[in-house]
Amino acid sequence: MLLHVIARGKIARSPEGELVARYEKRLQWPVKLTELPETGGRIPEPASPHRTVLLDERGTAMASKAFAQTLGQWRDSGVRETRFVLGAANGHQDTEREAADLLLAFGPATWPHLLARAMLLEQLYRATSILAGHPYHRAG
Repeated sequence: MLLHVIARGKIARSPEGELVARYEKRLQWPVKLTELPETGGRIPEPASPHRTVLLDERGTAMASKAFAQTLGQWRDSGVRETRFVLGAANGHQDTEREAADLLLAFGPATWPHLLARAMLLEQLYRATSILAGHPYHRAG
């Protein structure tokens, strides 16, 4: 299953960008990163059965194992692409939230946009490691 991260803004050369690149290289699943301008730009149309996850402060904070189980269930049910959308500074519109398959939050705190992107890539690596039985995730 393709893990497609769609984010507003350029990460460029930054400590967060280095973290994103580090986890992107470690991922064994196919991954695609799409950067959109801060305003405007269109999210590319999916080419296959997909799920959409919005990173949103109103979303559910999931334990890593539960997140992994969700991805595994989607993969096993034939989903070809999961899109992880990080919105602009003002967040997502209500219509986008309603259309999403999952609203995901990294806890109740508000995180800088670039750091949230790095955290997402780490959690994707952790989730795929859990599904592969890799020892990266050691929590009981």
